[in-house]
Amino acid sequence: MASNENEQIRGGQGQVLDPETYRDSIGTMEQSGKRKWIFPKRPKGKFTNYRTIVAYILLAIYLAVPFIKINGNPFLLLNVIDRQFFIFGQPFYPQDFFLLTLGAIVGLICIIIFTIAFGRIFCGWICPQTIFLESVFRKIEFAIEGDRNKQMKLDRQEWDAEKIWKRSLKWTIYFVLSLIFTHFMVMVIVGYEEVFRTIAEGPLAHPTNFIVIILFTAAFYFVFAWFREQVCTLVCPYGRLQGVLIDKDTINVFYDFKRGENRAKWRKDEDRKAAGKGDCIDCHQCVVVCPTGIDIRDGQQLECVNCTACIDACDEVMVKVGLPKGLIRYASETEIETGIPTRFTGRMKIFMVVLIALQLLLGFLLYSRGDMEAKFIKPAGSTFFVRDGFITNTYNYTFLNKSNDKKVVTIKVIEPAHGEIIFSGSGNISIPKDKISKGTINITFPEKEMNLSKQNITIGVYDLKGNLVDSYDTYFEGPFKLQF
Repeated sequence: MASNENEQIRGGQGQVLDPETYRDSIGTMEQSGKRKWIFPKRPKGKFTNYRTIVAYILLAIYLAVPFIKINGNPFLLLNVIDRQFFIFGQPFYPQDFFLLTLGAIVGLICIIIFTIAFGRIFCGWICPQTIFLESVFRKIEFAIEGDRNKQMKLDRQEWDAEKIWKRSLKWTIYFVLSLIFTHFMVMVIVGYEEVFRTIAEGPLAHPTNFIVIILFTAAFYFVFAWFREQVCTLVCPYGRLQGVLIDKDTINVFYDFKRGENRAKWRKDEDRKAAGKGDCIDCHQCVVVCPTGIDIRDGQQLECVNCTACIDACDEVMVKVGLPKGLIRYASETEIETGIPTRFTGRMKIFMVVLIALQLLLGFLLYSRGDMEAKFIKPAGSTFFVRDGFITNTYNYTFLNKSNDKKVVTIKVIEPAHGEIIFSGSGNISIPKDKISKGTINITFPEKEMNLSKQNITIGVYDLKGNLVDSYDTYFEGPFKLQF
């Protein structure tokens, strides 16, 4: 019965004839809707080694970033609660939100371009979900419970002493790691100083922080101890996005069906070509090693995260049986079908031009972003007063120092040029780096020079060298005058 069903699904080339029927379900779920637990075989090979190196480098960066400072500023801080943002040591404020938005758009387009060209290479090599699961939690599971067959045997056996000990040890380590990784994640949000202070003073002194840590730890533990690959297959929107972006020229992990079919079991000293058999010996090693439970030979599938485990498994088998490697490899569908190497398509070129243009715009905006932002606002309900032939208005100023150095500035009226500033102090205002300074000033104009009841004026902020740091346009009120 199963053989007949397979014949209906697959054609002579081993490809899916009825994709609607085949793709009605995913590899991690039974037809009844029940979760099918995946026990992947431990991968090994060239690509696995490369991915492990990349993963450990990224993990080291993740653990080091909270402690790195540039000019006294955090390398990365995303404190949404206190509205403090530092990226590469540079402070960003709510006023710079458009820059962060543009940066996010550039990043999204970059991912889109890489997806168009290289498929889900982000998922397999860089995604935090893959890195934590495959390079941390799964390795611990292999170390404690053994490889695929031992894990399946342990899962089936009763809760005896061995199973209780191994599962308890694994779950305990999972929880400790979840707690550690959560603390480092929170450090990126509030800073390591605040996290260490919370730890030192205890949960009773900071109950809210303690509850947040526990909730994030529980979520972290749930994802990597139980939910696992279902994040990629059921939750992550990027997997759905690839269906729109990937075409026949996209480089992905593909099975070379033209070379591999017709698949048949290996027989020593057999001339497979003369027998009409392909290079695929139907050993299912590419299936048992897959962390999402798919058969890559069925073609491109939503669940494939391009982790390359099937490439390493297949290459190992090909070497053992004396056949060329690369039956499963990075390639495009067009390359598999025609044998012509993948080319840089017109769609890729268009997206690349858009990406370069956005990067140049983002770079220009970052470069031209001023070190100082000044605002002069009239207090609510305030009005002008006239004395000795001069009209005076009061303004509250707010200076935001965006630089990494202390700023000392003074204020002058730019337009109209005959206005004067009355300070309560020396006239020089000092603003520490990454700080906001507030105060009050009075601006006066000769009554005879003001012909309008509401006059537009421009106020400039200058450094001690006389350079204009920022300017602000506001209005100046005076007595109403009839115009003839």
